[in-house]
Order: sequence, then C-alpha cells, then structure tokens
Amino acid sequence: GPLKPEITITYIAVSAIFFNSGLSLKTEELTSALMHVKLHLFVQIFTLVFFPTAIWLFLQLLSITPINEWLLKGLQTVGCMPPPVSSAVILTKAVGGNEAAAIFNSAFGSFLGIVITPLLLLLFLGSSSSVPFTSIFSQLFMTVVVPLIIGQIVRRYIKDWLERKKPPFGAISSCVLLMIIYTTFCDTFANPNIDLDKFSLIIVVFIIFSVQMSFMFLTFLFSTRNNSGFTPADTVAIIFCSTHKSLTLGIPMLKIVFAGYEHLSLISVPLLIYHPAQILLGSLLVPTIKSWMVSRQKALKLTRQPKAPVKV
Repeated sequence: GPLKPEITITYIAVSAIFFNSGLSLKTEELTSALMHVKLHLFVQIFTLVFFPTAIWLFLQLLSITPINEWLLKGLQTVGCMPPPVSSAVILTKAVGGNEAAAIFNSAFGSFLGIVITPLLLLLFLGSSSSVPFTSIFSQLFMTVVVPLIIGQIVRRYIKDWLERKKPPFGAISSCVLLMIIYTTFCDTFANPNIDLDKFSLIIVVFIIFSVQMSFMFLTFLFSTRNNSGFTPADTVAIIFCSTHKSLTLGIPMLKIVFAGYEHLSLISVPLLIYHPAQILLGSLLVPTIKSWMVSRQKALKLTRQPKAPVKV
C-alpha cells in the first residue's frame, strides 16, 4: 500500500522509537542499568523459558476443546516471542519506572530472540526452516542499537536544550507504535484466504487477556517479595518487560520460519491480538501502578530515615 510498511515500519518506525529513547535517556542511567544482572536474568528467564513452557502446558488442556487448532498454535508462537522493542519501554517510561533497564532488556531480549525464538518454535511446534540469522541480526543492530547510540551522541550536544524544552518523547513513541499496529493489522486481514470462526476468536481474545493479567500479577508477586533486591521502579520494568511480546520482530520471524505455510495467517492472529491487548491493558494499569510505585517509594524513604533520639 501507499504507506510502504516494509520500509517505513521495518526500518524507519522502529529506528525512530530507539533514537527517541537514546535522546531522552540519561547516559548514566543506561550504564548503571547494564550492571543490574539479577533483573536482566529474571526478565529473560521468565520471557524465554517460563512463559513458553507455561503456555505449552496450558495448551495441552485446550487441545481437547473445539477451538481452532491453528489459533492454538498461534498462542504457542506468542509464548516463544522475545520482549518487544518498544511498548514495554514506553509504558515503563509512562509510569516513571526503570526505563534504562526496560530499554536494555528490550534490546538484549530481541537479540536473544533471534537465536532462541526459532529454536523454541522448532521445539514446541516442530517447524523446521533455514532461518537467516545474519540478516535478522544485522537488521536488529541497525534499527535498535545504532539509533540508540546516535540518540545518546546527539543528546550530549543538545542536553541543555532538552532539559529546558522537555519535548514530548512519550507521545512521539506512542504515535509511532500506533502506526506499527495499524499496518500489521492491515497486512494480516487483507489476506482473502483467512478462515476464522467467531467462537474461536472470542475465546482466544479472552485467553490472551487472562494470560497477561495472570503473568503481570505473577511477576509483581515475585519482584516485590522480601529480600528480592528490586526497587519499586525495577518492579515496573519487570512487569512490562517480562509479559510483553514483540510484534515488530515476531511477524517477520513467523513469516521466515513458516514460509509457504497455508495457515500462516491464522497462526499470526493471536500475536496480532496480543500486541494491542498488552498496550491497552498496560495503559489502563499505568495510573494504578504509578500510584503504587510512588507510595511504595515514600514508605521506603520513611523506613530508611534515622529515628530521632528519644528524650528521657
């Protein structure tokens, strides 16, 4: 179509989101985030090990139901996807959480996903295909790492202007993300061969929202335990990065792994639903999570303050 999503979305839109993040993020925050190994391990293990395994076990129960089997396979592909390169960062920023950690895990998870996602698809779905790792890796490097570095370099020269004017970075990222979702929906539902029954679609939508809510609650419980070592801002990044799945990386990867598959459109549907659902649910929860984070931070400050000596 006239929007040319194969160029504007694949390259320009994703690059714009990370250039935007590089421009808005303080360099010292990004470097300190690299050292938070425990947080990164938690997010990556939850996303790429626990998530797909839990979905697989759940689908064993659903396989006896009349739900379309290709939509169920699509749910499994959602579980195998890496963290997103945009939505988790935008929502973490909106809450005021650890944005630097969210950016690192989004980028690092995407690079891990290049290797791990096709292997997970092979393990759970038995799809075998020659995946061009080099081209995907180079594309990710050019659209994620390079724009982030350029953004950081540009920030050094216009730092004072940025702090004075405070451009609406969050709004810009949200608009770009909306464009990504719109073009992907158009691409999938323009397929005349898509055979979708309403019952299966409604059930899958309900399952997706239930899975997201359950996993967000689970990550919240784990990251707020006593002696977890995570700050309230870390918990925000963990909630979004661990439960969100990449559409911008996922759809091209599905097209590569399931090339020539007649049911590719149906397999893609759950991911197409999951992505806007995670943004919608995340956006609705932003005020609640923000008020929790602020009150928790105030409570922690009060407990750390030295107590005044008692006069006898």
